[in-house]
Amino acid sequence: MSSIERLATRTAEIGGGLLIRRALPNPTRRMVGAWCFLDHAGPLEVASGGGLRVGPHPHIGLQTFTWMIEGAVVHRDSLGNEQLITPGQVNLMTAGSGIAHSEDSAPEPPGAPRPARLHAAQLWIALPDTHRQRPPAFRNYPHLPLLELEGFSVRVLAGSAAGRTSPVEVYSPLMAADLTAAVPATLSMPLTRSFEHAALVLSGAALVAGEHLAPGTLLYLGTGRERLEISCAAPLRLLLIGGEPFAEDILLWWNFVARRPEEIEAATAAWNAGERFGIVEGSPSPRLVAPSVAGLRLRAP
Repeated sequence: MSSIERLATRTAEIGGGLLIRRALPNPTRRMVGAWCFLDHAGPLEVASGGGLRVGPHPHIGLQTFTWMIEGAVVHRDSLGNEQLITPGQVNLMTAGSGIAHSEDSAPEPPGAPRPARLHAAQLWIALPDTHRQRPPAFRNYPHLPLLELEGFSVRVLAGSAAGRTSPVEVYSPLMAADLTAAVPATLSMPLTRSFEHAALVLSGAALVAGEHLAPGTLLYLGTGRERLEISCAAPLRLLLIGGEPFAEDILLWWNFVARRPEEIEAATAAWNAGERFGIVEGSPSPRLVAPSVAGLRLRAP
């Protein structure tokens, strides 16, 4: 069994000046299974006209995975999809060979009784080489398996957990689950022994594998575990992710996942020239410009 690692998240800013906690990639651990990116936004109140404002931008070689806890966000993409994601749903976009999308908080209805709230997790899944050039696709998943287990509600977001399987279509052996408890509780969560796992508290505090855990720390748990002990003394929400250790070296730059610098250089040039990725219609947010790739080759695996 691998030793436990405590990985501090870092504060980052995304569209609209929204401050989030970025857990992956981390300076000491870039991935957990095929999960190569993890942002935790909120819970927070957003002023009128605020919230998430991420204008049209491209992706290659990955899947974007959005788990909505509070609030509502409109996804628009270059395939022509427009989808409102609301609490309890997952949006999965498979970038494959290339797609562009935008994400904007939905406007509050006139006369709303209180400021809008936002709480979400967004993750990226690196596509294995056999699938990373597949045609792009998008799907919203409004219904995900939910089970009650030892005082916890366990929502299976991706892969399989505790005998239930999510319908979310992924291309690597992995899992993700949202665990909530409304009152003090203790859970012995079954795991897949060959997977590496990590836990992130989204709200509240917990004791996980004997470690005190609160928002702001990703707890990497290694491989070889068949069960994970989780307890809380007050209401808790925790995200558990895992997967088989990813066997391929990836190159992550801006919104792209590739294997060689040339792929990212070509994608960057195409996006900034208005080529390859299509057009995202309807977003109120400005189109993003891909940053310079200077120095990219120095960071290649």
